[in-house]
Amino acid sequence: MREEATPGIRQDNWTGLPPMARARTRRTAPLAGRAGAAPPAAGQRRSRTVAPSLLDPGATRDPHRVHQVLREQFPLTYDPLLRAWVLSRYADVATALTDARFTHGHRPGDPPCADTHVDVDVEELRAVAERTAHVLARRIADRPQADLVADFCHWLPAGTVAAAVGVPYRDMMRLVRGRAASALAGQCTAQIAVREKALASFLANVLADPDRLAELRDAPTGPTSPFTRAWTESLRRDPPVQIAVRRTGADVPVTGGTIPAGEPVALLIGAAGRDPERFREADRYDPRRDDPGQLTYGTGFCPAVALAGLEAEYALRALLDAMPRLRLVDGFRPERTGLITRAPRSLLVRPGG
Repeated sequence: MREEATPGIRQDNWTGLPPMARARTRRTAPLAGRAGAAPPAAGQRRSRTVAPSLLDPGATRDPHRVHQVLREQFPLTYDPLLRAWVLSRYADVATALTDARFTHGHRPGDPPCADTHVDVDVEELRAVAERTAHVLARRIADRPQADLVADFCHWLPAGTVAAAVGVPYRDMMRLVRGRAASALAGQCTAQIAVREKALASFLANVLADPDRLAELRDAPTGPTSPFTRAWTESLRRDPPVQIAVRRTGADVPVTGGTIPAGEPVALLIGAAGRDPERFREADRYDPRRDDPGQLTYGTGFCPAVALAGLEAEYALRALLDAMPRLRLVDGFRPERTGLITRAPRSLLVRPGG
């Protein structure tokens, strides 16, 4: 299984993640005196005493069932397969992403980005995102069938950065993931891969509902526009980054106990985004929800964050402009894959309807 390296989610952050072939250790409830699992609610009977792991066979095919058990029964547990403590509830994960007691992590949009990125022209980013999206959309408009993941999502984030820094189109995949991307995004360079996955999940969500697609066709942009809400909701329900890794710099109380200082902690962003304590009907994609929120990005400025939203906006506009009758292939259901990052493997569409 291969995962793209992303800022704050590097493989070396796993402190020696064991291969699945050796993952046979039983996971018990957290050790007494260090941390404990939350007790069941009144009248609720605990269904198991061993916490599941995302490295269990088959867990990556449907991680949400594992997430649910962890949230409800093991909000804090030590997973010997991951060799890390695991947090799965929204309140704990959201805190850990910004609390100074958790170290060794970077998330685009968090405060350090403001000191890293200077002289970035957002309007220029908007222009190149729009231009690149329309070029790519026209390339597939006349096909009887296309895969938006392979033919569109894979190219738009790289192409946008290439255009922004003046890399010729023919060289973009060779250069944009290295020197060219660094010139624009600094330590957020590897977010190109994350933006690909975020875009694929967004298009999968909006194409699944023709009425929603029609609503977004001419939707304005802005903090409260239908488009922005649809994008934020996709990041919540299907975040491209499923797990972030941090390390405690001090003892930290969380739901279920206290994590000792100096310990690795796996933050399950995918589980937190579907926490029913934070979001109503948390498994449902609902851009109209009155309790929006997402944990993929921070709230500060970062070109990677700005580009992700602009690419999603102009991707949809360009696709619908070039292919007004665009729809999913009959019977096709996107299959999301991945452990650390997650997105549809393919997105088969009929450009001509």
